[in-house]
Amino acid sequence: MVITHHGGQCIKVSSGDTVLVFDPVSKRSTIPPTRFGADIALVSLNHPDCNGIAEVTRASKEPFAVTGPGEYEIGGVFIKGVASVSGYDSEHTINTMYALHLEDSTILFLGALADKKPDLSVVDGVESVDVLCVPIGGDGVLAAADAHALAVALEAKVVIPIHYSGMGERDALKTFLKEAGAEGVKPVEKLTLKRKDFEEHSGSVVVLAS
Repeated sequence: MVITHHGGQCIKVSSGDTVLVFDPVSKRSTIPPTRFGADIALVSLNHPDCNGIAEVTRASKEPFAVTGPGEYEIGGVFIKGVASVSGYDSEHTINTMYALHLEDSTILFLGALADKKPDLSVVDGVESVDVLCVPIGGDGVLAAADAHALAVALEAKVVIPIHYSGMGERDALKTFLKEAGAEGVKPVEKLTLKRKDFEEHSGSVVVLAS
């Protein structure tokens, strides 16, 4: 699988011919909108920064949209969504955390999570969290220190910080990397992973350029 970051908390995951996107950015957002097509679009928060399903729809392809809690199976991709709390944009609102099983690996996307101790039933039955996408920007979502603490508690193998580009605190990434003891980590354009690669990781922080 190939993982890339497209601003805010928009994450694209490519697996063979299948493209998935978490929280595509709408044209109504102040963040530059998402500009690629997808087969599956997952929305954690009903906000223009996260709900741009139209932006990942193409004339010949409309994505399967997952917009809230529940269990889904789309083309061999298994998804579980569990409700949580967000205070993004000064609103106390529902955020959906998604656990996605793909290529014998589990991706946990926390969206705009604000709760320091969320309902982790989203990973019930999951052997390990292989990739964790965690918001770090504060201001209605987890602050950097709380994001790191949750990543440690989940024993995530690869940790990708989100929600600091174009939103949240300006120094959030610097603080998060310090908390994780990863100050030397430099941004990369993409992350390419195979199942065997996770054996080499234990809490590894990967910063994706956007």
